[in-house]
Amino acid sequence: MKAIILAAGVGSRLYGDDGTQPPKSLLRFDGKTLMQRHVEGLQSLGIESLTLVIGYRHEEILAEAQSHCPQDFIQSIYNPRFRNGPVVSLWEARETLCSGQPILFMDADVLYPLDMLARLINAPYENCFLFDEEFEDTDEPVRLCLRDGNPVEFGKNIQGTFDRVGEWPGFLKLSPGMAAKWAEQLQVFIDKNLFDEAYEPAMRELILHEPPNSFGIEDITGVPWIEIDFPEDLKRAEKVIMPGIQDTGA
Repeated sequence: MKAIILAAGVGSRLYGDDGTQPPKSLLRFDGKTLMQRHVEGLQSLGIESLTLVIGYRHEEILAEAQSHCPQDFIQSIYNPRFRNGPVVSLWEARETLCSGQPILFMDADVLYPLDMLARLINAPYENCFLFDEEFEDTDEPVRLCLRDGNPVEFGKNIQGTFDRVGEWPGFLKLSPGMAAKWAEQLQVFIDKNLFDEAYEPAMRELILHEPPNSFGIEDITGVPWIEIDFPEDLKRAEKVIMPGIQDTGA
């Protein structure tokens, strides 16, 4: 299995955009950066290699990642359009998506216990989303909506009636075939010059058009994790989530 981590963005909602703020993946919790946590965790779980997409302050991020793994573990990709939407960063990793290997996709700005990642990797589905039913009902969470146990809708500001709705933490496991299909959908967005989009709409197209039971979920409700986008997220990560992770021993 190969991993893809997107770590190209500026993180302007957290610190602003004057060029002095640190990349979010270099935020430090309990003595370790998020990037160190990702890289060490992936290696401990037997991931073959990591494709790391970088942009803003890319040299610092790559140096931090490489300092915690063998030299050949990381393939770095520089996205010069890192101020555009995440769809561009993921499109830059399309060769890995089409590598014929199972893919573990991750966002770099998430603090989580290692067990959460292990549960995704070991889930009994080739294509699997993490799913958390405890989330704040605001415009920010990316929602994954289920009907009869199947993901049927995906994104922010979702309309409709569903059996269950949960937040997606930004981690996803894909079969080789589904990863290649995601790359095809990303190409559609790039061909239409939709450079400021997120990558979720491209995945939504697969959810809407693939047969039922193509995707499963791993329910992580109750697990301490957080995506760090805003100053209040950083405070919660420091005061609540990291202590919760320490309590789990992860």
